Formats: sequence, structure tokens, C-alpha cells
Amino acid sequence: MSADPRPTAPPRRVPAGAAVLREDVTDAIRTAVFAELAAVGYARMSIEGIARRAGVGKTAVYRRWKSKLALVLDLVSAVAAEGLPAPATGSLYGDVRALLEVAAHALRHPVASQVIPDLLVEAARHPEIADAIKSALLDGQQGVAAGVVRDAVTRGELPEGTDVDRALDLIVGPLYWRLVVVRTELPAGYLDDLAASAVAALKA
Repeated sequence: MSADPRPTAPPRRVPAGAAVLREDVTDAIRTAVFAELAAVGYARMSIEGIARRAGVGKTAVYRRWKSKLALVLDLVSAVAAEGLPAPATGSLYGDVRALLEVAAHALRHPVASQVIPDLLVEAARHPEIADAIKSALLDGQQGVAAGVVRDAVTRGELPEGTDVDRALDLIVGPLYWRLVVVRTELPAGYLDDLAASAVAALKA
């Protein structure tokens, strides 16, 4: 049998640019950013330090983000997109307690406990960071709090017109103060007591 006379097509070249960015490298850079933020803060953080911690060259970072500000904004926006899980326990106390458990777990994380305060300081200097932080720390939680209030109103546990912002302040505010500002450990039963106090205040 004779060989196929048709010319053989040359192998396709993999397109350059974003299409060839390795996801494992991107993940390593993102992990390095959180670690670098926790170690040195936003002001002292550098692309060089991020690259060194991630085990990649600076070019790998710059191919994905044009600056450290763009990189941090991307990470904060990604956190905001994930959002908080909406509790659905069937009672106001149960929903508040579940929300506190999730928030406490997030705020106890050693990286988060260092990164969040630092970014809040930087937010005063960079409107872009302020907007991203608002989206990550406030807008998502407001949505969850609105769901908790709406379900409680439907069950008759809260009156119509309950203020969602006030509910969020009562539920998460003391926890944030304790873990992020004062930085003290939570005593046994603290989340149970805080949930009961928040529910009582909301019903008052």
C-alpha cells in the first residue's frame, strides 16, 4: 500500500499568552500573596517577594497581574465572589449561631487575622482597595444577614421592617472586635451566648 500523498499538517502551536498560563503556578502565586501579606504587610509587599515565596520568576507574576495592587484586588474580589454560606437551620437562633461559627472560623485563620487589618489601613489610602474590601467584607455578609432576617420574618420570629444593617452589627460586630481588634481567644460558650444576646436584641 502506498503512503498517503496528502501533506501532513504541522502540529498546532500552543497559543502564547493567557491561554498557556499554568493553573498550579497561578495558585502558588495566590497562596504566596496571602503569606507575604501576613508576613510583611501590603506596604512592604513586593512582586519580588511574592515570586520568591511562590518559587517562580517575577515574569510569571507580571504575566498575570500588572502590579501588586491589581493582584491584591483580584484576590479580595475572588473571596467576595465565593461569599458566605447562607444558614438554613429553621430558627433564628440556629441561623445566627451558624453564621457566627463560620465567621469565627474565618477570622481565627492566622493569615486572615493579619491580612484584614492591614488591608483596612491601606483602604484609607487606596479607594480601589476600599471598594474591594467593602465588597468582600460587607456586601456578602449583608446578603447573608438579609436572608437570615427574611426567613425569621417569614417564621414570625422577627417583625416586618427589621433593619438588616443593625442585625449584621449585632451578630458579627462583637465577634470582629474580639478576634481582629482586641485579638483575644473566645472563652467556652462565647458563640452560644453571643448568638442568644444577638437574637434577644433583634427581638427587642
